[in-house]
Amino acid sequence: MKLSNKGRYGVRALFDLAFHGGGTSSQIREIAERQSIPPRFLEQIFQDLRRAGLVSSKRGPRGGYQLTRAPREVSLGDVIRALEGKLSPYTAEEETGQGDPASIQITELAFRELADRIEACFEQVTLEDLCQRAEERGVKRGTPGGYVYVI
Repeated sequence: MKLSNKGRYGVRALFDLAFHGGGTSSQIREIAERQSIPPRFLEQIFQDLRRAGLVSSKRGPRGGYQLTRAPREVSLGDVIRALEGKLSPYTAEEETGQGDPASIQITELAFRELADRIEACFEQVTLEDLCQRAEERGVKRGTPGGYVYVI
């Protein structure tokens, strides 16, 4: 399975909301700067995330986007499905039906099991997990680059 830039940027943007936003609204400009994501592309991503119910938006000078659920309740699977559709790299419909029926049945079962495992991996990691990893690595909240270097 290969994630597109849209999926990877979406995960980074929601991580940014969870880590740097602290429950308040963040503007596209701020997120784009911290995450080095083109603002126009980020606007499109946030529209999809809003339609999926993962973020809400508020207009005005103190406006921006914020998560609609706690970071512990948003899995990477939720984000990827909102932006790219199904997580599974395989569906039974892809099988042509040509060849040995027993072999097709065995390989289909193996691919379905792998697809389930991939989906489970995405479901196990939440935005809160990413925030904890950032804290463990010394990422400072609210800074443009995120890292603080001490010599």
